[in-house]
Amino acid sequence: MKINTKRRLLVTVCCAAALLISCGESSQGEQQQTTSASATSASPTTTLTTTTTAATSPTTAATTQTTAEVKPKSKAQQLLEKMTLEEKIGQLFVVRATALDLNKTQGGVTVCDDGIKAALRQYHVGGVVYFTDNIKDPQQLTKLSSDLQAASEYPLFITADEEGGNVTRIAQDPDFNVKQFASMLTVGSTGDTAQAHDVGQTIGKYMKDYGMNLDLAPVADIFSNPYNTVIGDRAFGRDANSVSLMVNACVKGFHEQGMMTCLKHFPGHGDTAADSHYGAAVVDRTWSELLERELVPFIASLGETDMVMAAHVSLPKVTGDNTPASLSKTILTDKLRNELGFNGVIITDSLGMGAVTKGTQPGEIPVKVLEAGGDILLMPASLPTAYNGVLDAVKSGRLSESRIEQSVIRILTLKEKYGLI
Repeated sequence: MKINTKRRLLVTVCCAAALLISCGESSQGEQQQTTSASATSASPTTTLTTTTTAATSPTTAATTQTTAEVKPKSKAQQLLEKMTLEEKIGQLFVVRATALDLNKTQGGVTVCDDGIKAALRQYHVGGVVYFTDNIKDPQQLTKLSSDLQAASEYPLFITADEEGGNVTRIAQDPDFNVKQFASMLTVGSTGDTAQAHDVGQTIGKYMKDYGMNLDLAPVADIFSNPYNTVIGDRAFGRDANSVSLMVNACVKGFHEQGMMTCLKHFPGHGDTAADSHYGAAVVDRTWSELLERELVPFIASLGETDMVMAAHVSLPKVTGDNTPASLSKTILTDKLRNELGFNGVIITDSLGMGAVTKGTQPGEIPVKVLEAGGDILLMPASLPTAYNGVLDAVKSGRLSESRIEQSVIRILTLKEKYGLI
């Protein structure tokens, strides 16, 4: 009796299962028919199906977007976040190597002694510039570069004005067996861009050999004023398009050797009679006129160069006053950044030059540069004075720390690009 009951129950269950399976197959078949019908029906049904599918996609899209937004921070950003305000300010300065000898013990700095190491720890400078008084021979120069980098908590720009021609720090020294070039005017007069390319490659290589990573070159000015005493044959020529081609070829040569470049002297120093090293120099042209001539070589290489050097020339027909370009928001931010679209590092010409020191307090000059939109403060007359001027401006609220960070991240990003960090 019990066995029969169990058998009946088992039969009942099996039947029910079979019925369910049959129903499922029927439903599936109906669904397939519906799908098939949808595929062959008029477009409204297709549109409805597409809309229904799209309605379920925001979650997926949101997930994808969230995933895409989570990017690892660059080395530059990670480094910036670890820096104190004082360290950030220090990165803005590129100074003469001799300026680190605060106690004046060496004359021209040729070795990285304890005093130099202490100055690097105190001011955290972003880079150093070599002049002839820092250079004795290849072995000494190589060691100095290596020792300075080792002593600095943050990697340094190590640079010089090594243009070729008359403006060199290494090639003119007989202890260095490197190729010497005639003036850039002579190179440009050949019309052969391969020669300009060779200038960049050759100079870039030997600078790299001696531990340097940035050349304050090439000159992108046009030798347009025969009475000009500061540019002259440092320029590749008198024709804007020819100079443009030469400058671009030279930049490529430097880059092929892993050497950073700096176009100078923006927005053009070739049409001045005065020398900004000693006093005011005026460019008497409108912006439209500059776009047709002086600015052509700069614009052609803005997308390739690492830095642009702002000149201490006044452009009253552009700015409406006699403010030097290096201190002018109109020139650096409105024109160079916004209009011409330059996203690299803006470095000033030497802040110890007469065109900016006359009539302006030493601690005020670097603050004005930063207010104008500059990034690197090159060779102030006094590092302590300039450094404290910027620090005081931040503490007083005149400059924000975020403004300092805007420049520092550009500087660190460039260092990261070239493998310094």
